[in-house]
Parts: sequence; structure tokens; C-alpha cells
Amino acid sequence: MESDEDTQIMDVELISALAKGKGKAFIEKNRLPHLLFYGPPGTGKTSTILAVARRIYGAEYRKQILELNASDDRGIDVVREQIKQFAETRTLFSKGYKLIILDEADMMTQQAQAALRRVIEQYTKNVRFCIICNYVNKITPAIQSRCTRFRFSPLPIVEVEKRLVTVVDAEQVNLTDDGKKALLKLSKGDMRRALNVLQACHAAYDVTGETEVYNCTGNPHPSDIETIVNSMLSDELFGLTKHAVISTLKTERGLALQDLLTGAYEYVETIELKPHARVYLLDHLATTEHRLSTGASEKIQLTALLGAFKNSVELSAKN
Repeated sequence: MESDEDTQIMDVELISALAKGKGKAFIEKNRLPHLLFYGPPGTGKTSTILAVARRIYGAEYRKQILELNASDDRGIDVVREQIKQFAETRTLFSKGYKLIILDEADMMTQQAQAALRRVIEQYTKNVRFCIICNYVNKITPAIQSRCTRFRFSPLPIVEVEKRLVTVVDAEQVNLTDDGKKALLKLSKGDMRRALNVLQACHAAYDVTGETEVYNCTGNPHPSDIETIVNSMLSDELFGLTKHAVISTLKTERGLALQDLLTGAYEYVETIELKPHARVYLLDHLATTEHRLSTGASEKIQLTALLGAFKNSVELSAKN
């Protein structure tokens, strides 16, 4: 559990990060415009606006905000009724504006967004909106033009590691060095994912190492990726034998070809191949990933991938 002191420290860090840009004047003068936060999940969008709300409203901030997230229905009826009702009312003995936070707004329908745009225009005097989404292109231009936009990038690995170390020390989690490296690698700048995986591993295992992290997430272990890629590149195995070896390993580990492609891409970057052979192979990895996303057969795509690896070896062998 987070203490009040931890929350206050985190609020200061989040607001300081926001204040480095154009948000400084907004926070210092307590004059927020409508906000649009967008970026990958787990990068602090919701935490930041809640920290700003605590700074503006103090201990009673919950009475001044309406927060709607993915678990709520955000269709046109909610915009017309719940949001509009909150926007119309004023809190007794309070001054200024209230705050409506719409999390994952990119999941709202076009009709709901059109209704929201009218509500934003109508109640600007006493309400500010913070619209949070992962994909800004799914927010209508009419809403975007009425908001000040802030892009949240994936968190630097150093920042994720710093918070992980704090949590590990506070909760007395037995996390090994290779386990921490695996967490940082798989999180890809997503703090929420890193903490969720750490919590799952801590609940399931006494010691959280690299293997435990990969088991919890279902991602292929680097050693499995190395075995599979080396089998594809090997001249000692025939095509059918390679296919059988890889298929058996996939079945035993419960792996999907999509997961193997991600690991194979990262591993291919570390092996010695001539530039034109590497380009050829990466292009085929991308093509295979696209075909899988459209519902192609894993068995057929695995066979095609084996052929691509074989061709890349031959290309690399040529002068």
C-alpha cells in the first residue's frame, strides 16, 4: 500500500514533469484549459491529472472531479445525462471550476464525441475536461482543437528501474538482477505493466528471476528464441526437421508464432549477417507478422519463415 508521503512525493514528481513544458503557467496560476493527454498505456497520464487535481483542490479533490474510465459506459446517453448533470451543478462553498476526466476516450463512439463537443462548449465557464487516450487520431478534430495537447512518451528505462527498486525495497520482494533486467525489457516503458508483472511473480514465486518473469507474462524465453533462430539458420538440419523441431518447441512451451516473431526480430539484430541479407530477413519477418494479423495459417507462415531464413543465409554467403 502507498503511504500519504509516497503519494505526495509522486505528485511533486509528476507535476514537475508537466511543468517543464507549457503546463507550468496553468498549474502555478490555477488556470487549466481543457486538456488532451495521449500516449502509450502506463506512462502516467491518469496519475498526472489526478496529481494536478490534488494540487488544485486539496484534500477534497474527489468532490470536485468526475472520473470515467474503461469500466464505465461512455456512450451518448452518459454524455447527455451523467456528464451534463455533473457539469450543470455547482459544489456549495467552492469557487472556480470542476474537472471531468474521461479516460480511454478513444473508445467513445463518434456520436458520443459529437455530443461531448457540445457539452464542452456549453459548460466551459464552470467545468474543465481532461480527455485521456492512447491513440489521438481516434479523437475527432473538433475536440482536439478545443484542448491543449500533451504527449506522454514511454518512460525512460532509468525511471522505471528507479520506481521498481523503490517498490522492491518497500515490499521486500526477492528480485534477482536478471529478473529486473527481464522486467525492464518486457515493460518497454510501461510502468503499470512492470509493476503488475512484479506483483504476479511475487505472489507466485519466492524468488523472482528471469525465468519466472517470462513464465508469468507468457513471453518466449530468450534461450528458446535463440534455439529456434539458430535452428532456422542451421545448415545441418533439413527443412522438415527444422519445422518439426520448432513446432515441437512451440507446443511444449505454449508459444504463438506472433510472440516468436518479436523475439526473433530482437535476436536477429544481434547476429552477424551482411546488410542486404539482414534487410531481406527483417522484411520477411514484417510480412509474416502482417499475414498473421490478417488471420493467415501459423503452419504455412512458419514454413515461409523457414524459407526466408534459408534464403538470408545464402544471400549472406555470397560476396
